[in-house]
Amino acid sequence: MPYRIGVIAFPVTHAGVVPLSNLVKLLSKVAKDVFVISSETFMEAYESDTGRDNVHIYPVKQPGGSNRLNSATTELNLHVQSSIEVYKIRDKTDLIILFFGADIYVAPAMVAKVLNKKLALLLPGSVIEKKATDGFSFYNVNVSSFINRQICNKIILYSPSLITRWNLQKHRHKILIAYEHFLDFDIFSTTIPLVDRPPLIGYIGRLSEEKGIRRFIQALPAIFNDRPDLRALIGGDGDMGEAIEASLQEGGLAPRVDLAGWISHDDLPGHLNQLQLLIIPSYTEGLPNIMLEAMACGTPVLATPVGAIPDIIVDGRTGFLMENNSPECIAKNVIRALNSPDLEQITETGRQFVEEHFTFERVAEKWRDVLGRV
Repeated sequence: MPYRIGVIAFPVTHAGVVPLSNLVKLLSKVAKDVFVISSETFMEAYESDTGRDNVHIYPVKQPGGSNRLNSATTELNLHVQSSIEVYKIRDKTDLIILFFGADIYVAPAMVAKVLNKKLALLLPGSVIEKKATDGFSFYNVNVSSFINRQICNKIILYSPSLITRWNLQKHRHKILIAYEHFLDFDIFSTTIPLVDRPPLIGYIGRLSEEKGIRRFIQALPAIFNDRPDLRALIGGDGDMGEAIEASLQEGGLAPRVDLAGWISHDDLPGHLNQLQLLIIPSYTEGLPNIMLEAMACGTPVLATPVGAIPDIIVDGRTGFLMENNSPECIAKNVIRALNSPDLEQITETGRQFVEEHFTFERVAEKWRDVLGRV
């Protein structure tokens, strides 16, 4: 009998709409009903599949916080509101999946267990690694993670390699592998051959510390010195936006860097088809959508070997990996990638890989199997 599934996901900003939408669409295909407890941002942005009316969204107000006290108040409020919503759907669900915030939202997780619901944590990233990079958190993420991992029935990861990376060995018996990533290859495709693109490299993603954007900017002088014709694109928004703009101005880099701001999902293929190389210099990742979208558009990717990235990128075959995200390492590997005599073949192999593994049908079948084992 198909599950009736509740999904809790916070926070959801621009960058989180696509992965959460993908998850909901996949679950709506393989489950009887899906009840989504998330932000008003998601409710406004979500576009349901035509002909499917089994998705029910319960929006929770998510006010912003301009300082630590406000941020703490906001987080506590989300814990309380999401717990109340879990109680409201108690008679409509068999399984609760915690997605964004899976590691730290203890209150709704506890409510689900008290209500005798099955509970699964879908971990899109490591909140512990993120905290180590960006610092402040009003709660102890180690304690929160410990509690949620103990009480859940299953933990869903993007890759078996993350079991060791995220110190989940003692939970190995309840780990399943699945991801919400799928692409529309009519939209994400190569429209400009690599050889016809302008000398442009880029970063597209959230402008936050854990994404390594500061390190990328610090690498640009060495890259530009080696390639006087090269320009860079930086697309995205986040709490580091103003600092990044100031840094480019102070370093004299602004004339050669295009700050595109937030790039909508509809506009992404056009931007990706302009790039000769996409750089992902993150400290921590799960499985970045932008990597797959770039590869589908025939754009080679250079990334740090974090999260599930090494499952997708094999250096010199489907893309390029760098040892770390130091500015020196980024610069060295950008130059290596651009000068690779096999760049076009690597790009084509990467494109074929994502076309084979990230169709909606293939990913939905994986979720059907996972739900049967929860």
